[in-house]
Parts: sequence; structure tokens; C-alpha cells
Amino acid sequence: MAQSFYQGITDFIFVQHQPRKADIIFVPGGNYPEAAIQAAGLYRQGFAPLVLPSGRYSILDGTFDGAYETEWEYLRDILIKNGVPRSAILREDQATFTYENAIESRKVTNALGMGVGSGILCCQAFHARRCLMYYQEQFPETEILVCPVETKGISRDNWFLDPKKIDVVLGEVERCGAQFHEIMKGHIK
Repeated sequence: MAQSFYQGITDFIFVQHQPRKADIIFVPGGNYPEAAIQAAGLYRQGFAPLVLPSGRYSILDGTFDGAYETEWEYLRDILIKNGVPRSAILREDQATFTYENAIESRKVTNALGMGVGSGILCCQAFHARRCLMYYQEQFPETEILVCPVETKGISRDNWFLDPKKIDVVLGEVERCGAQFHEIMKGHIK
């Protein structure tokens, strides 16, 4: 990378941690299989006993594209096909955007009376910062480790080399500011 300017954006957006033992693996909704495959691999390696995929459909589309009614069903089937038993998969099928994925996931863990000391978040690499911020906001007592996956050919090493990839990543930078105004103001008492 030629300039530290690019490196600052890269380091901010492309959050990544080494996985460690956790209480749960979170998979925010979407119509891409990579995050669920990553979550299944982490589950099989013993990093967490439960996986919580989340999602109804994208609020932008108003429906889920494919043979499934919800993103949750799609992600559940990918998890099962990749070695996660049904008994280890929790259900959240109401969320229609990323912040709701975090909100509704919190409702699921609360309903189960489950304390979440640590969680692993499997999401798209270019979406990692915003996902992390939402889940940290909903699970403030929880250590959230991000174990992202590359999708759409966008990585920390190439995002700044293609106009479409630049638009995706800088769109995430913009949303990290724009979407948190009301959330943060809501925490002021």
C-alpha cells in the first residue's frame, strides 16, 4: 500500500482477531455462504458450543432471494451441511438489517437466560467494523472477536485498487459514522 492514508482506512474497516474459546458464534444475515462456512469450521474446531445465525431478509429487498424464506434458514442449512448439529444452532429469523441482527440476537440470548462472556462474530471482511460496533453496542459486557471472511473479491490488500471496491469500503466508512448518531445519542442520560 503506497500511502498511510489507505492503511488507516484498512486498519479501521478490516477488523480481524485470532479465534479463542467463546460462548457463542454469531453469523449476521446475508445471502452469501462464506460466513456460515467459517462459523461451522470454528464450531468443529471447538471454539464455541453454539452458533446463532440471524436474519429474515434484507430490508432493502423486502424478501430473501432463493429457495429459502429467511436468511436464517439458508444459513442454518449451510451450517448443518458443514457439520454443525441442529441442536447447536439457535434461531433468530426476524432481523432485516445488521443492527437488527445484533438486537434480535441479544433477545435470543436473553430469552435463554444466557450470559455471553465472549463471542465470535463471522461476517464479511469489509463489513467487519460496522458489525463489530453493532454487536458491541448490544453486548457491552461481551468480548467480541471478529473472524471475518472475504466476499465479493474485496480484501484488505486490494480494496483500494478497483473503483467498485473503493465504493464498497468507503461506503462502510460513511455508514460507521452516519448510522451511529442516534444510537450514541440514545445512550446519553
